[in-house]
Amino acid sequence: MNKNIEDNNFEKNFSEISEMIKFARQKTFKLINTEIINLYWNIGEYISKKVESSEWGKSVVNNLAEYINTKQPEIKGFSNKNLWRMKQFYETYNNNSKLSSLLRELSWTNNLIILSRAKTIEEKEFYINLSIKEKYSSRELERQLDSSYFQRYMLSGTKVSPMVREINTNISTVFKDNYVLEFLYLPKDHSENDLQKSIIKNLKNFILEFGKDFAFMGEEYRVQVGNSDFFIDLLFYHRDLQCLVAIELKITEFKPEYLGKLNFYLEALDRDVKKAHENPSVGIILCSSKDNDVVEYSLSRNISPALVAEYQTKLPDKKILEQKLHEFLILNERI
Repeated sequence: MNKNIEDNNFEKNFSEISEMIKFARQKTFKLINTEIINLYWNIGEYISKKVESSEWGKSVVNNLAEYINTKQPEIKGFSNKNLWRMKQFYETYNNNSKLSSLLRELSWTNNLIILSRAKTIEEKEFYINLSIKEKYSSRELERQLDSSYFQRYMLSGTKVSPMVREINTNISTVFKDNYVLEFLYLPKDHSENDLQKSIIKNLKNFILEFGKDFAFMGEEYRVQVGNSDFFIDLLFYHRDLQCLVAIELKITEFKPEYLGKLNFYLEALDRDVKKAHENPSVGIILCSSKDNDVVEYSLSRNISPALVAEYQTKLPDKKILEQKLHEFLILNERI
């Protein structure tokens, strides 16, 4: 047998075994995590019922923590503080059958982050679903809470052209009206080149803000039309939408003429880069600011799948966003 063919066969066999090991480890971790969450839930339920019936008080729970530490010193995580957290964990979700089953898909650390930092049950549900979907690490989850992702999502009124909604009716769950890029550490008077280079340098965080379904394809992505070369600032592929996503960066307020250039890029991508099974390419103009009325007028007759969003370089004031969300919800109740 040809040695190259033999080596290729071995490589294929080894790869298959490697995948088997990876799958088994992931399955084992998931089973262990489920059992841990079940254990903490059951302990929380037990303590809650004892306290509710006035059989136990704070001192009894403290004694329980000391007892576990004495009897099983090798086992960590059962301090009196953590035991009270288990009680709170159970009491927060025990009447919500949907969420109580989803909790098993998150690590205990992520559950605690959401439990302690998300105020309402609606906000908790949002972050639970988001963490499961995006497979957030604890650090990634904390960053989304720091950036007030829930409040921004609820307040987002993403302006898109009619063609975008033909690709996916739930497009508002993919794109946002506002993106927070505090991790770029940009100076106040930054240039478009500064913005682009900093995004590339911090690509992992940029994709975290946009969504993990975005796969990076290149910066200054070249498209050739006729005898001329043109360069798209950033090009991504969105796995769920199954389309190319071109991003044009602007450090100024949105101007209607920006759409002409973006439409040209989308046409070039669809003719020369897009594969037959993929959906039409989508374009995003990411500006430092925008007037919503100007955006709406500009997009209303735009025939390309395009949208306009703005970015900010500092974390938003969460109290202000919460107040805006409160006012928004009250207004909706009156309508």
